[in-house]
Amino acid sequence: MKRHTLAFLFATAIVLPGSALAGAGSAEAAVGPFAGARGTFGPYSEGRVATTYDPSLVPAGATGRVYSMSGKYTGTFTTLSVSGLRPERQYGAHVHEKPCGASGGDAGPHFQNVADPAADGGASTDPAYANADNEIWLDFTTSERGSALASSHVKWAFGERKPASVVIHEHSTSTEHGHAGDAGARLACVNVDF
Repeated sequence: MKRHTLAFLFATAIVLPGSALAGAGSAEAAVGPFAGARGTFGPYSEGRVATTYDPSLVPAGATGRVYSMSGKYTGTFTTLSVSGLRPERQYGAHVHEKPCGASGGDAGPHFQNVADPAADGGASTDPAYANADNEIWLDFTTSERGSALASSHVKWAFGERKPASVVIHEHSTSTEHGHAGDAGARLACVNVDF
């Protein structure tokens, strides 16, 4: 219940940019910047917001929305909502370092607050780094209509280094040593100007 309430309040703050939370000078500095993206999934093309790499699991015409708020005193809140996906199915989703590209691998590894030095710019599978406190995980299970809402809150804020996309994966995220952070194939990607 707490997770859904938080997601609702966060989405409301995004939807109502004229509110005191978003409009007051001192509150704005404390809350931090907002980012948002929404798009309709389709084949990759330059400038496309939402790309599908596996139309059988993320069909062309499905939609994805990402909202994020990051600030020094609040940490980072992120929500992902999807519609038109396969019904009653589990998916993994994470914030990634690079923008979407022609292939799922172009988005690079998961964005980590503290980067795993052993990963050397690649994917980390060490649970000390690949975890929901050091990364932004947005796993979800779709409804009978193929819709879902996922939310994440981490205690850290983006600094000069910022992520660039959210990738939807084949299955829920593993937490086991040697497989931590793994969620299978990259099915789709949403570009976000965090």
